[in-house]
Amino acid sequence: MKFLVVSRWGDSLDIANTIKNEGHEVKMFIQDKESSEVGFGFVKKTLNWERQIDWADIIIFDYTGYGKICEELRAKGKIVFGGSVFTDDLELDRNLGQEVLKKHKIKILPSKEFFTFKDAIEYVEKNPDSYVIKPCGETQDYKQLLYVGSDDAGLDVIRMLKAYEKTWGEKFGNFQLQRKVKGVEISVAAFFNGNKFIYPVNVTFEHKKLFPNELGVSTGEMGTTMFWTKDSPLFENTLKKLEGTLAKHNFRGHIDINCIVNGNGIYPLEFTSRFGFPQVFIQRIGILDKFSEVIYKTAAGIDFEFRAKKGFQIGAYIVVPPFPFTDKKSFNLFSKDAPVIFKKPMPEGVHPMHLKKVNHEWLITGGTGIAVLVTGTGITMKETQKMMYNRISNVIVNNGYYRNDIGNRWYEDSDKLWSWGLL
Repeated sequence: MKFLVVSRWGDSLDIANTIKNEGHEVKMFIQDKESSEVGFGFVKKTLNWERQIDWADIIIFDYTGYGKICEELRAKGKIVFGGSVFTDDLELDRNLGQEVLKKHKIKILPSKEFFTFKDAIEYVEKNPDSYVIKPCGETQDYKQLLYVGSDDAGLDVIRMLKAYEKTWGEKFGNFQLQRKVKGVEISVAAFFNGNKFIYPVNVTFEHKKLFPNELGVSTGEMGTTMFWTKDSPLFENTLKKLEGTLAKHNFRGHIDINCIVNGNGIYPLEFTSRFGFPQVFIQRIGILDKFSEVIYKTAAGIDFEFRAKKGFQIGAYIVVPPFPFTDKKSFNLFSKDAPVIFKKPMPEGVHPMHLKKVNHEWLITGGTGIAVLVTGTGITMKETQKMMYNRISNVIVNNGYYRNDIGNRWYEDSDKLWSWGLL
């Protein structure tokens, strides 16, 4: 078949490359001009995806913001893997997400939306507690702006709000203050075919901070562990309740809900109504069927189940300066066109991220500083970690850095989740 991949920043290169290697024709479009070199030498590129619509058997959109286009293409009879206007809003508008959860009788944490820092500061002063600052809309893509408070009176949140006011001002946009609770951070995800969820579902544990032991700036993600299951109390009490609503909006894609759980229950935090990165690449290594078939059947509205590996999957990014920040001068000085080298012939489990291929060499491009994702699988978490870190030791990336503790959370988190009846 002919797959057209429309990408915001080129994050779905590994998906496009996998589909090509499974025997299909692939063309890839990247919207961001700074990332236009990503994928060169791996897959065919196009500068105008709209001219390829008639060529394509299926079109994949890898990010939010394309929902209206997806709906228009589906109305014309095209097979499309991607969002809808509703699911775009579900991710981008945090207040809508919370309202949808309440409507489906799903427990949520108290939160309040603000449009000025002054109002938010006054609110915390009048209602002292621990809070999380959550940017809304496009600003939420800047993961370093999300701040999780630790002071019981909210004094650290007030200081952070004052700093944001000085550095961002009105450009920050609207944001939420959400009551903070202690517990295990966990998410559950699934594919949806326009009518129902596809089984099995995916349970994921993200490691978001830049440094080991959850230190440093929030990056979005440095690594992830996960497993596939047909039976998840977390899924039944969250995403499953939205099945009818998603069907009403003819959503055909991938959706994830991030939660905090503890002995008092499940507290959903936010939706990701698209591929999660690097979640989708780690998911792929746990799927035994061809990934192109899973994508196509989901988009075509086919009722099916796919086969998945038992045990665990894991992945960690190897990144280079200026990650997790954006600084063109630093990227050009330290990282642009730097090679990714393998000590031994390239093993499985090394996924190209923001790379191009020149004379069979992998070179870093784009500007984000995300070089490769390295993955592993196993029946136990220890075995899974060992496979991934052995593979990482085979990769040479000059100035590269990664977390050496991905998966360590599982040993304590799993005990808690078992005791709460959530595994």
